[in-house]
Amino acid sequence: MSKHRIQSVDARSIGAALGVEAGDYLLRVNGEPIEDVIDYESLTTEEKLILSMETASGEPYEAEVEKDAYEPLGFNFESSLMSKLRPCKNHCVFCFIDQLPKGGRETLHVKDDDWRLSLIMGNYITLTNVDEAEFERMIKRRVSPLYISVHATNGEVRKRMMNNPSADKIVERLTRLKQEGLRFDAQIVLCPGLNDGDVLADTLDTLYALQPAAQSVAVVPVGLTKFRDGLYPLRTLTKEDARTAIRQIEAVAAKSKALYGTSFAYASDEMYLIAQQPLPPYEAYEDFLQIENGVGLLRAFEYGFHEALSEQKPLARRVAVDTASGVSAAPFLASLFEKLGAYGIDVTAHAVLNRHFGESITVSGLVTGEDILSQLKGKLQGEALLLPATMMRENDTTFLDGTTLSSLSQALEKRVLPMPAADGAQFIEKLFAYFQ
Repeated sequence: MSKHRIQSVDARSIGAALGVEAGDYLLRVNGEPIEDVIDYESLTTEEKLILSMETASGEPYEAEVEKDAYEPLGFNFESSLMSKLRPCKNHCVFCFIDQLPKGGRETLHVKDDDWRLSLIMGNYITLTNVDEAEFERMIKRRVSPLYISVHATNGEVRKRMMNNPSADKIVERLTRLKQEGLRFDAQIVLCPGLNDGDVLADTLDTLYALQPAAQSVAVVPVGLTKFRDGLYPLRTLTKEDARTAIRQIEAVAAKSKALYGTSFAYASDEMYLIAQQPLPPYEAYEDFLQIENGVGLLRAFEYGFHEALSEQKPLARRVAVDTASGVSAAPFLASLFEKLGAYGIDVTAHAVLNRHFGESITVSGLVTGEDILSQLKGKLQGEALLLPATMMRENDTTFLDGTTLSSLSQALEKRVLPMPAADGAQFIEKLFAYFQ
């Protein structure tokens, strides 16, 4: 039986009033064992609880609780999941982690495939490391929505792509989620020669039929670094590959819009950039369910940018700044930033080639500090360099290659300002605040 050590108890909480102390253990809630945070959060929503506890010295005791529904107990555990992180059991032919150079931050090499993080944080999972008992627990706990990496609904193709013999159960699992009234969003990493063409058409049609449980599906292009020695032979999407896939996706989207009132299927912004086709209008993305997958990100940024800019007054003095981004988004951003000229801000936009991971990697979030330094040193004309904050670790100022913001600024001899990358309104507000 699992027992969970309480690391601390919030002051003035129910737990504190019960006399529960740091170091005590929680064993059961209303007689049910607690495996992890999902069980804990689900079971403690009730108004009446019987907590089976144990002191730090091993003495068992019970505590009866009457509280409001969903009122927290105030317990803080040693681990946010209350159990170990569940590792990935796949060996996907397109796995980005397998394509990373040796060294670097250890966290970059961690492969998780934990459905709890899908529910809590929106991480994409494959369900290949979930046995039948665990899947039944997911059903019992009503976990919804989940974010599921489907890639292909053809079982044999999915097994080949993931190198996992249990990967072929995906349609069975997704159908069960629909039967139970649970919802999910799906993603497809498109690999030419594996899951494109007829396989993509079949996958889209199968997911389409699973609506409304299937809320949306995003199709994103495979990303390949230069570190693929010994790995499955893959290639990046060509312009024609991307255009063909977009036609398939938009056909399903049109059918879904007509029948269900929602487009359902979306190609990522990067797909349109590869295809050299205009992005869909802002309204086409509806609720932006797949924005974390880069679906509608540029249109959402543009919309917020224009809305916030319209409320600004020109600066009292003229300012010149430089910006840097990945290659794919650079033309779009350069065109957008031209609008700032009327407000006294002249922008020179730079596209940074990704020499660290390989030039086929074109997204801004994977640009390294060393690439910025080597390509932009001596070329910056403005008084500051604006960078997307997504180039750095979350809540930190360190790039993927270990370069720090301060060391980059010193080497460039320029002020370097991290800027919001997903919210155009915040970008404008921060930009004008810097130079008012």
